[in-house]
Amino acid sequence: MKILVIGGSVFLGRAIVDEALRRGHEVTTFNRGRSGTDLPGVEAVRGDRESTGDLRRLADGRQWDAVIDVCGYVPRVVLESVRTLSGHAPHYTFVSSISAHPGWPEKPGVDETFPLHECPPDADAEFGEYGVLKAGCERAVEQHFDGGALLIEPGLILGPHEDVGRLPWWLTRISRGGRVLAPGDPALAMQLIDARDIAAFTLDHAAKGTTGRYMTGGVQGNTTYGDWLNACAEVTGSDPELVWVDDEFLVDQGVEIWTELPLWAPEADHQGVWTHSSAKAIAAGLTCRPVRETVRDTWEWLKDIPEERRSFGGRMRHGIAPDKEARILAAWDARP
Repeated sequence: MKILVIGGSVFLGRAIVDEALRRGHEVTTFNRGRSGTDLPGVEAVRGDRESTGDLRRLADGRQWDAVIDVCGYVPRVVLESVRTLSGHAPHYTFVSSISAHPGWPEKPGVDETFPLHECPPDADAEFGEYGVLKAGCERAVEQHFDGGALLIEPGLILGPHEDVGRLPWWLTRISRGGRVLAPGDPALAMQLIDARDIAAFTLDHAAKGTTGRYMTGGVQGNTTYGDWLNACAEVTGSDPELVWVDDEFLVDQGVEIWTELPLWAPEADHQGVWTHSSAKAIAAGLTCRPVRETVRDTWEWLKDIPEERRSFGGRMRHGIAPDKEARILAAWDARP
């Protein structure tokens, strides 16, 4: 196949390009060249998707079998891409998010049949937050691409080259050893997926010309929070003391959910975080590697990067400050 990947140089986009090249596809990437480095073997076209002129220059004289859009966040911008690329490929895949559905993460069992956030396909960035805008982007593709439209809705993605900083932060913190603030219940069942598994599924269905919406959040209960952090300790060769602290106590201590202790949220208020359904995608061939393999491979990538350089393009905002962690552990120890 000849594939155009909008983005393609970081994390999930990189995984899609890597897998496409491994399968022998011809890959064109379109990005500004600022977030990451394109993989060898692609035709790299530099440009800004917010520029009509750059989009027209990309499309001029080119045809592809499929477009895979990995970096669309504003409906108006995605709509411009969709209109410009219509007629230059018969199929358009848009990588969205489970956050496009207002039921997640509060309601259990969210799947593709749940309603989307209200957002028009031509909305600007000021219309709403991330999930709201992703819903508008989905509508832009579904309603305005002249061809087949496939919508991929990932859940919590991990894996090598992660640029969000969730698993890299935990690996870094646990590799240092000592007493580690561990959040909530170690038996809490999670639902994680490797970017490489989403990449394989996406390419399989782009090749088939599949249309429709697929939630790709992985297998429910494929690890627990305790097993996940223990895997981090195992692959890093460290011997930390994991100190498990109750949700309520962490909230009282002012710990920010999701970010200061990555992938932690009070269970009572976020019952749907780890219970969304990927049944449709699994029935259509989505396969998910063991979470420990993802942890291992991420450490193999991360371990040779000096800690002071683990900023991942400035996007790593995850992780609790050492002094705050120490203060909370001391307060936990001092309980009556």
